[in-house]
Amino acid sequence: MEALVRWQHPTLGLVPPARFIPLAEETGLIVPLGEWVLRTACRQNREWQKAGYPPMQVAVNISPRQLQQGSLVEVVERALSDSGLAPRWLVLEVTESIMMDGTESTLATFRVLERMGIHIAIDDFGTGYSSLHYLKKFPIHALKIDRSFIRDITTNPDDEAITSAVITMAKGLNLKVVAEGVETVEQLEVLRALQCTHMQGHLFSRPAPAEQFAPVFGRAAGAYLGFGTWC
Repeated sequence: MEALVRWQHPTLGLVPPARFIPLAEETGLIVPLGEWVLRTACRQNREWQKAGYPPMQVAVNISPRQLQQGSLVEVVERALSDSGLAPRWLVLEVTESIMMDGTESTLATFRVLERMGIHIAIDDFGTGYSSLHYLKKFPIHALKIDRSFIRDITTNPDDEAITSAVITMAKGLNLKVVAEGVETVEQLEVLRALQCTHMQGHLFSRPAPAEQFAPVFGRAAGAYLGFGTWC
């Protein structure tokens, strides 16, 4: 599962992240906001484990600003320590641009996180610089295929070919690959034929607050057991 932030405004209602995340990045508020999301996700995941639900990883997006602050390792350590969540159940998602623009200090940070047992995934893979050099240089565990390639995968041969290439490459590098934005059974079946075993999207569950999400555990396990892994 992936932790997503929403803003419940008293008059505007539910504000999507596309409207406020860019401003948070510009002003630097993304740093405390990102830390709050991380701490909340770790705590909630641990609470689900204590309640007896099957342990599963929760993914949290990391912004360039958080990396530039130079204290990401300490922030992650506090979130894990305060929540009691084991590092293996946390995935940090970063963009391709972070990897491309990353300095040696960024690389050192990722290596420390990997030694802690935390997994690192590249989000929206295929929409950034798409240099393959960082796949060898950085300690990466997973690639997330951007939803723009999945949306028309049943009708666009180019999208299917690109997706197939990413899956094959990821398997060759011993990386987990996750297809984002899966919304139809038809898309799922194409991805299964391409041997993609990890997917996420509205077909499995729409974004939901924690109190509404717990039933998804049992529903997904029962309904999609034959389709691969949902996340």
